[in-house]
Amino acid sequence: MFKSLSLKVIVFGFIFTFFSSFGQSFFLGLFNSSIRDALSITHGQFGSLYASATLLSSIVLVWIGKKIDDVNILKFASYVIIFLSVSCFIFSKISSVIFLFVGIFLMRLAGQGLTTHTATTTISRFFEKNRGRALSIGWLGLSLAEFILPVLIVFLLTFVEWRNIWISISIVVIIFLPIVAYTLVREIKLDTREEAKNNEIPKEIRQWKRTEVLKDYRFYIICMTMLAMPWIATGSFVYQSFITNSKGWGPYVIAQSFMAYSTFSVITLFISGFLIDKFSSRKLLIYMNIPLFFSTIVLFYFKTPISSFVFLGLIGISNGLANVLGSSTWAEIYGVKHIGSIKALTTALMVFSTAFGTALFGILIDFGFSIEQIAVVSGAYILLSILLLYLVKNKLNPQYL
Repeated sequence: MFKSLSLKVIVFGFIFTFFSSFGQSFFLGLFNSSIRDALSITHGQFGSLYASATLLSSIVLVWIGKKIDDVNILKFASYVIIFLSVSCFIFSKISSVIFLFVGIFLMRLAGQGLTTHTATTTISRFFEKNRGRALSIGWLGLSLAEFILPVLIVFLLTFVEWRNIWISISIVVIIFLPIVAYTLVREIKLDTREEAKNNEIPKEIRQWKRTEVLKDYRFYIICMTMLAMPWIATGSFVYQSFITNSKGWGPYVIAQSFMAYSTFSVITLFISGFLIDKFSSRKLLIYMNIPLFFSTIVLFYFKTPISSFVFLGLIGISNGLANVLGSSTWAEIYGVKHIGSIKALTTALMVFSTAFGTALFGILIDFGFSIEQIAVVSGAYILLSILLLYLVKNKLNPQYL
C-alpha cells in the first residue's frame, strides 16, 4: 500500500507522536499529585498555572509553527528534538511555583505543540490520496504511549523519584530522536509528495492562506467541534485524582482504564483512516463527538469502577476520530501549500482549549462543583457544537480551481 519513502514518513510521524506524549495532559496529569505535594498547592492553583502556561505556549506556537512551511523538515525536526530534551530536563528541576509555570510552558510547547505539529504536518503535506490512512497509522504512536505509559509511570513512581523519571526521558529523547529524524526524513523536501497512482492527477483545489482562513466563518464552527475533545479530555486527565476520589475508585483504576482508552483509539484510528479516504473528513466530522457526549453521561450516572473503562473507552473513540480529522479536514478544505501555517494556528487553538479545560475544571472544583455537575457542563457544550456543525455540514466542500 505504501512505498518506501511513504513508509518512512509514516514511521517518522508514528515515533514523533509517541514522543509528543511527554507534553500531553494524560502524561503530565500522572505527576499532578507528586508536584502538588512537593510545592504544597491546591487543585485550583495547579490548574490555573497549567492553564496559563498552556495558553502562553499556544500563542508562541502560532508564530513558531508556521516556520515548518519555510525550512527543510529535517532541520525543523532537529530544533524540536533539542527543545523537547531540554524542556524535559528543566521539568525535572521544578522547585517553585514560578519554575512550575516555566516547566509546564516548555513541555506543552515542545511536546504537545511542536512535536505533534511536526509529525502531522509532515504527513498531511506529503500524502494526498492516502492521507487518512497515513495519519491514522501515524497517530498510533500516541495511542501506544497512552496504552503503556500510565501504568508504567504509576508503577515507577512507587519506587523512583519523579524528578529522576524526567531526567531519564530527557536523555532518551536526545539520543534516540536524532537518529530517527536523520534516517527517515532527510530526503523529504517542502514539495515532496506521494506518487500518484497511474499518473493520476488529482483535482486542484484553492490553496488558502492563514489570513484568508481566519475570515472564513466555517473555520470557527469546525474549530468549536474539534476543540471539545481537547478541553474535556484534558480536564479529565489532569484531574484524574479528583475523579478517582469522587467516585471512590482505587489508585490503579484510571491508570488501567487508559488501556481501554488506547485500545478504542487504535481501533477507531484504523477504521477512520479508511473511511476518510473513502468518504472524506468533511462527511465524518459531525459524528466525531457523539461518543464523547455519551462519556459525559457515563460520568454523570455511574460510580462503579467498570464505568471508568467505559468512560475512557468512549473518549478513546472520539479521540481516534479527532486525531485524524483534526489534520485531514484542514488539508481537504484549505489545501496543503500553507498547511503548516494553518495547522500551527489550529494546533495552537487545540493547546489553548486544553488550557481552558484545565482552568475550568480547576475553578469548578474549587467552587465545590461535583464531577457529575462538571459532566453536565461538558455535555451541554458538545451538544451545542454538534448542532452548529449540522447547520453548515453541506457547506464544507473545498473550492476547486
